[in-house]
Amino acid sequence: MAKKIQLGILFGSRSAEHEVSIISALQLAAMANPFKYEVIPVYISKAGEWFIGGALWKLETYLNFDPRKSGLTRVFPDLTARSRALMAFERGAPFRGERRHAAARLDCVIPVFHGLHGEDGSVQGMLELMDLPYASTGIAGSAVGMDKIMMKRLFDGCGFPVLRDTFLTRGQYEADPDAACQSVEAALPYPVFVKPANLGSSIGVSRADSREQLRAALELAFTLDRRVLIEQGLNDPLEVNCSVLGFDHEVSPSVVEQPVRAGDLLDFKTKYLTGGGEAGMAALTRLIPAPISDSDTQKVQQTAVNIFRALDCKGVVRVDFMMDRADGSLYITEINTIPGSLAFYLWEKTGEGLPYRALIDRMVDLALKAYQEKERAVTSFQSDIIASALKRQASGSKGGKT
Repeated sequence: MAKKIQLGILFGSRSAEHEVSIISALQLAAMANPFKYEVIPVYISKAGEWFIGGALWKLETYLNFDPRKSGLTRVFPDLTARSRALMAFERGAPFRGERRHAAARLDCVIPVFHGLHGEDGSVQGMLELMDLPYASTGIAGSAVGMDKIMMKRLFDGCGFPVLRDTFLTRGQYEADPDAACQSVEAALPYPVFVKPANLGSSIGVSRADSREQLRAALELAFTLDRRVLIEQGLNDPLEVNCSVLGFDHEVSPSVVEQPVRAGDLLDFKTKYLTGGGEAGMAALTRLIPAPISDSDTQKVQQTAVNIFRALDCKGVVRVDFMMDRADGSLYITEINTIPGSLAFYLWEKTGEGLPYRALIDRMVDLALKAYQEKERAVTSFQSDIIASALKRQASGSKGGKT
């Protein structure tokens, strides 16, 4: 019998989207093939502490979280290359010499973070140091995909269609709120959408149609981030999304969806609290396939693939678009390098259907393939720099004697 893959699911972390991450992780864990994987939940609390343990499978564990009552083991990653271990201290002996042990060793990781300290390249950098295969976009692509301001600058530079925008910092706004609002009004007509630069799930996003609404939207957004994107709104937009799966040249788009919203904004409540919350993004009302023409569908799919390649993405992502019903123009809203519910609901309806369990298998395969490709690169170079430096040092020392 083949040895099971020790599959770590990393989730939680210090993010405003913490609870969304928990839902996505539990969905994934429930669908992973138990005959193929030994699934190890690795939870990072809101305080930044790492835990493993069976209680992490239970949703009630996270309500009034208390690791002592739940019988969880606190761990920390061993950053030694290829150790791939999660270390735990012996009970009652933190920080005492060598009294620690490997509580788990991982073969591959699926990060299921949403927001800062997980989706932004920080954890991806740690996984690179650990030399541990992982099924998500790398450091640079994750960082750009998290920061809406940098993302739009890169997309614009690559020639991708984006809506006009401007941005402010908290310091600019607090120094002179009226001048800050005037600068926005000089750059963009109303309506505008105000978004924290490094947040997702529509948290802190507001529409503004007047100076009064703009100030309220900015003040809300600045409680969540130091930098805020202000984006031109469309009078009659149609929102469509497309997921992309793959690595390197093997990339394919999903079916295109149209999320259904009740108002001007697809907000957090609509996205995640419909149906009680436990279904995550999968509970959102949507039209699949989106009611757009075949040519528009192909345009959305090809643009999503091009963005995936531009950011050198890996695994599964979701690219969100706005279409202007007035003239049919297509604009990119953002890329989600770790989409809510991993966009499994789109892949289940793509082509003949890719079940969630098969999607997980594909993501693990892509992670291992990407790791093998990385291993082909030379990471050391034999040179005589040190020997030459020591020789010059010895020569100088002898020359200085009298």
